[in-house]
Amino acid sequence: MGEGFRNKNKRLISRINFKSLLSLLSPLSLIRRPGDHKTRRPRIIKILRMSIQKIEVPVMAEVFARGEKPEYLFWVGCAGAFDDRYKKVARAFTKILTHLNVSFAVLGKEESCTGDPARRAGNEMLYQMQALQNIEVLKNYEVKKILTICPHCFNIFKNEYPDLGGNYEVIHYTQFLDSVIKEGKLKLSRDSISGKAVTYHDPCYLGRANEIYSEPRNIINALTGNLIEMKRSKSFALCCGAGGAQMFKEAEKGDKEVFIERIEDALETGASVIATACPFCMTMMTDGIKYKNKEEEIKNYDIAELIVMDLDI
Repeated sequence: MGEGFRNKNKRLISRINFKSLLSLLSPLSLIRRPGDHKTRRPRIIKILRMSIQKIEVPVMAEVFARGEKPEYLFWVGCAGAFDDRYKKVARAFTKILTHLNVSFAVLGKEESCTGDPARRAGNEMLYQMQALQNIEVLKNYEVKKILTICPHCFNIFKNEYPDLGGNYEVIHYTQFLDSVIKEGKLKLSRDSISGKAVTYHDPCYLGRANEIYSEPRNIINALTGNLIEMKRSKSFALCCGAGGAQMFKEAEKGDKEVFIERIEDALETGASVIATACPFCMTMMTDGIKYKNKEEEIKNYDIAELIVMDLDI
């Protein structure tokens, strides 16, 4: 048996989800049932196809070395890279970009923090060090357009990096998705969450800071047609409680934490899904759901995740 054949099969096996595979080989799975001769093989093929599915994410250094220049840099952000929950959102948006055959790449190990938390916490020197380092990296790759999934990254790239010489076309992913839906490039089935009541929490740095209110709502309406607004929404929306570097410190003295006040706004709508578009907001909304013991009744999903559910990709 050739070395190439062994290596190829080793790679294939390493990508198989063995839990799914072993469930097919358990004693119960080997009991023959009526109609098994018609349904068993397709089920096995479907599970293997789902288990082996893999998306290759282009890395800027490798793409640039081939003489290619992606249209977009997808800035993953600290949460998308390190937070287990928000990694799912980064993967979801990557799936959508791949589904649309968008020309994009990520920086990978060359990506650093934008410096937003440092500046919000008052460490201006650290912010400028991080920002200038990032600007130099982006300059080397001739980056013109940046896609972000974090409103904090979006805001600082768009409104604060220009002061240090970093000028880019910065696009939050909700703006991007709204535009491709309107252009007919992204077609939604509305099968997965159609009719479900969804409420949307406005991130401060997306809403009040940058006046992006309609795009997320357009996407949710395209998905479900049943968007229920909280009593405090859009420019009057209450903060989730994590902005301004509050995410990284203990709550200050008071009668009630902000995230509890905000989750109560969401619960009053009666919606079964709370949609978010920010990693900090997702953390606080999820904590609020747990605090109120509503995990079984209410789910918190990012808008990118809702689209992936609809597309079944």
